[in-house]
Amino acid sequence: MKKKILFLLLLALPICMFGQVDNKAKQMTKFEEFSSATGKIVKFQDYSLPNISGGFMNSLVTGIRTIMGGSSNAYFFRIEDPQTSRSASHIAMIEYSDLVEINRALDKLCASVDADVAANPDYLENKFRTVDGFEVGYYISKGKASWFMKLERYTSSTVFVKNQETLVEAFKNAQAKIEELKSQNK
Repeated sequence: MKKKILFLLLLALPICMFGQVDNKAKQMTKFEEFSSATGKIVKFQDYSLPNISGGFMNSLVTGIRTIMGGSSNAYFFRIEDPQTSRSASHIAMIEYSDLVEINRALDKLCASVDADVAANPDYLENKFRTVDGFEVGYYISKGKASWFMKLERYTSSTVFVKNQETLVEAFKNAQAKIEELKSQNK
């Protein structure tokens, strides 16, 4: 009898485990929410920006994507790592309000990096994460800061950036371009 109960419990365990659904896995990104509207026409328009030099001889392709449809437009900073080893590239689509927050966070990160390096930790990581799971920051190891971005929430899509100045300039330029496009569309 005990063996039968144990056997039934072992059979039911995988079913119970797969029945647990993580609500975060179901969340759509802001880009997915804007671009997946049904029952209306949705138009995309892209504007190229300069590439971001990566840390391992690669280059990240950037631009602004405007989504037009409905009563207002939505603006996204697009960062793509086209040189991934897998068949699909990794892409971050950062909505304008998140971009503004990232630029504020980058100012704070840049202000603290030198003090963090001077503290000479064995390892330190300092980063900012958006609601959609995009991350930007630096880690310190062996007395050196290395800047990185994680482009997508659920994949290993971490890319390294050549230097902090390049990173900061790319994000500031993206915000300025979106503000220019917004003023033209009023």
